[in-house]
Amino acid sequence: MAPTRRLSLLGPGSRAETRRIADILRKETIGGALLLIAAVAALVFANSPWSEAYAGLRSATVGPGAWHLDLSLAKWASDGLLAIFFFVAGLELKREFVAGDLRDPRRAAVPVAAAVGGVIVPALLYLLVNSLMNGEARGWATPTATDIAFALAVLAVAGRRLPAALRTFLLTLAVVDDLMAIVIIAVFYTSHLSVLPLLAALAPLGVFAVLVQRRVRSWWLLLPLAGVTWGLVHASGVHATVAGVLLGFAVPVLRSDKAGGPEAGPGLAEHFEHRFRPISAGVAVPLFAFLSAGVPLGGLGGVTNLLGDPVSLGVIVGLVVGKPLGIMVATWLTARFTRADIDEGLAWVDVGGLAILSGVGFTVSLLIGELAFGLGTARDAQVKLAVLTGSLVAALLATVVLWLRDRAYRRLADAEAAGPAGAESVVGGRRGT
Repeated sequence: MAPTRRLSLLGPGSRAETRRIADILRKETIGGALLLIAAVAALVFANSPWSEAYAGLRSATVGPGAWHLDLSLAKWASDGLLAIFFFVAGLELKREFVAGDLRDPRRAAVPVAAAVGGVIVPALLYLLVNSLMNGEARGWATPTATDIAFALAVLAVAGRRLPAALRTFLLTLAVVDDLMAIVIIAVFYTSHLSVLPLLAALAPLGVFAVLVQRRVRSWWLLLPLAGVTWGLVHASGVHATVAGVLLGFAVPVLRSDKAGGPEAGPGLAEHFEHRFRPISAGVAVPLFAFLSAGVPLGGLGGVTNLLGDPVSLGVIVGLVVGKPLGIMVATWLTARFTRADIDEGLAWVDVGGLAILSGVGFTVSLLIGELAFGLGTARDAQVKLAVLTGSLVAALLATVVLWLRDRAYRRLADAEAAGPAGAESVVGGRRGT
C-alpha cells in the first residue's frame, strides 16, 4: 500500500488556481509600482515649497451638501476610491472561499492561521507599548494590515525568482488579512450608527444582487444601485468601504445550472474582477496614497519624536516585529499540529522572509489610522509617518532575506522550467514525480 502523502505547508495549488493567481500578481505588481510612485510624490509635495498647495488640494471640498456628501478630496479618496478597492477584495474573498483553493480546509488552514497570527500579535504589541508608555489604545488595529500591492512591488525588485508556492501563500494570506481588516473597520471603527439608512441600503443592495445573479452586466443599471448603496451605508455611520465589500459578496462566483453550470466558463465575479482590478490597483489606490501619504517629515527631530511617541512606536513595532512574529508562530503551530511539511526545496527562512514582507502595511493601515485618530489631525500625520517608516524597514529587511535566498530560488525556477525531471534533481530524488 502506498504511503499517505502528508500535507504540504507551502505546496503549489491547482493548475487553474495557479494561473489565476499569476494573473492577479502581475496586475498587483504594476499597481504596487504606481502606489510607490504616488506615495513618494505625496511626500515630495508635502515637504516642498508647494506644501500649502498640496494641503489645499487635500482639503478642497466637493459634492452635494444636501446629501451630506460635501467631502474633502482626501475624504473622498478614503471613503469613495477605497470602496472600489474593497469591492475587488470582496470579489476575491468570495472567489477564494467558493471556488479557490481556500474551499479546501486543509489548504486554507496554513494561510488562515498565518493571517490570524499576523493580526493578533501586532495588535498586542501595540497595546503593550502604549500601556507601558501611557499612550493611546485606540490605534491598536493600525499595524495589523498587509498591503499586497506594495509587498509585490518589493518582490518585483528583490524576489523575481520567488517560487509560485510562496507567492500564492503571500497573496492568500493577504486576502484573509483583508477580510479581518473589513471586520475590524465595521465593528470597531463605527463611531455612530444610524439604523434607518443602514436598513434602507438593503433595498438597492438586494436589487443589485438579483440583477447580478441573473448575470446582468449593464453598467447603467448596476452602477447607480452601487452608488445608492454606498451613499446609504456612508450615511449610516458604518465606513463606506464596507458597502464595496457587500456589493462584491453579492456577485456570483459560479454559473448557475440554467447558465450552463461551472463547466460553461467563469462566473460574473471573475468577469468583474478582471474589469475592476486595474481600476483599483492603477487608479483608486494610487490616488488614495497621493492624497493620504503626504506628511511633513520634520528632519532628524521628526525621527526622534517618532521613536519617543508611544503610538508611533507601537505602530512601527507592530509592523516590523509583530507581523513576522505572529505569522511565523501561527505557521509553525499549524505545521506542528497538522504534521504538515514544507515543500521540497524550501525552508523556514523562506516563510520568515514572507512574514517580514507582510509587515509592509500601507493602504489599509493608513485608512485605519485616519479612522482611529481623525483625518487631518496632528496625531493622524504622526501615525502615517509611523506606517511609512515601519513599512520601509520591513521592506528593506525582507529584501535582504530574499536576496540571500536568491540562489536557491534560481535553482527552483530552473527546475520548474525543466519539468518533473528537473524538480526531481533539485530535491535529490527524495520526492516522487
